[in-house]
Amino acid sequence: MISPIVYVALATILFFLGGAGFLFRRNVLVSLMSIEIMLNATNLALVAFNRLHTDSHTGQMLTFFVIAVAAAEVAVGLAIVISFFRIKRSVRTDEADLLRN
Repeated sequence: MISPIVYVALATILFFLGGAGFLFRRNVLVSLMSIEIMLNATNLALVAFNRLHTDSHTGQMLTFFVIAVAAAEVAVGLAIVISFFRIKRSVRTDEADLLRN
């Protein structure tokens, strides 16, 4: 049986990879995928901590809420990206500030 510490370490690595992808990449789609990696790392950590406390299912319930929020974020984010692409013909985050005018 794998220790929950291994899962938490993996979740930490995934979270920081997602954060680096969000900060350093210029593509909006890659930024959305990086946010999803960060949310999935959070889910992994919640379930790993839930395995330590076998008498409650709080971690699993929170994971379901995070999954629901992630699904809503993907739907809204993808709609914004499609609208942005129709206007500017690009999905680079550098050009998003041009929408203010």
